[in-house]
Amino acid sequence: MVRRLRVMLAMRSSGLAEDLLAPSTRRRLESVAEVVGPVLTDPTDGEQARALAEVDVLLTSWGAPRLDAEFLARVPRLQLVSHAAGSVKRFATSCAWAQGVRISSAADANAVAVAEYTLSMILLAGKRVFDAETYFRQERRLDWSPSQPFGNEGTTVGVVGASRIGRRVLGLLRPFSMTTLLADPTIDADQAALLGAELVSLTELMERSTVVSIHAPLLPATERLIGPAELAAMADGATLINTARGRIVDTDALLAEVGSGRLRAVLDVTDPEPLPPDHPLFEAPGVVLTPHVAGALGNELRRLGASAVAEIDQFARSGTLSHEVLPEALGAMA
Repeated sequence: MVRRLRVMLAMRSSGLAEDLLAPSTRRRLESVAEVVGPVLTDPTDGEQARALAEVDVLLTSWGAPRLDAEFLARVPRLQLVSHAAGSVKRFATSCAWAQGVRISSAADANAVAVAEYTLSMILLAGKRVFDAETYFRQERRLDWSPSQPFGNEGTTVGVVGASRIGRRVLGLLRPFSMTTLLADPTIDADQAALLGAELVSLTELMERSTVVSIHAPLLPATERLIGPAELAAMADGATLINTARGRIVDTDALLAEVGSGRLRAVLDVTDPEPLPPDHPLFEAPGVVLTPHVAGALGNELRRLGASAVAEIDQFARSGTLSHEVLPEALGAMA
């Protein structure tokens, strides 16, 4: 039997809600739920207090209200928060689980975009496309000839972290003629082999890899994980890619290495974030900076909305969830 739920959207803007919910996704949501009220963009909005009191499910995304005791008191019937984005760490609290609220995340759906971005950057870095583009733009000649080896045939790629994104990146690398290494203290060699990678220490990964891609969560143990010693271990001409969290990398140590021209970097996240306009990374040679765009954006947002609505549909029909976030997992999240 399908339960008819009352759902409210809660996120930073109604425009984001429109981007997330394609017409077919909206129809699927409305087949099992009544969508009540306008999008909740301000959790202190008193005008929506009556509607919140009757809500069974919140469909959230970036800008979700913090699930603290004060907010939860306004949503006494709340059973599920289905988050159409990645990490729930910014808004989930122990209060929600204590009240019996279940939380689901579209992190797996968001991982698709990050992994695709990462794959493209790995291939471009291996081909030294960024160096070639800089040379061609400046010299306007076709005689670019790097002094260091380049190309993707038989190269070694190191993945730091067997997270959902790290695992997806390893899967995307399988068709290519590359050696893949993995550093992660939470899995064993057999598990790494199933992912198509050789499990090695972080130091060995840094030493052997032509391209290193970071996919670890930001935890006390991973802050500045990639520091002076790790960067010094990388081979001349190697590239560091970071789509995880900026503070996993020691920015000053990285600046010293890229400033000398020894290493290259592709950074979608930085420390600090955003960078001050006069930060030396903007002018550092061999550094490609993108403004935190690896995750789902544009029409990719529809994948997140579809994932969140699929969870609501499943919950309404069976009371089960495919992407539930349990409280014990919160500490290891990005």
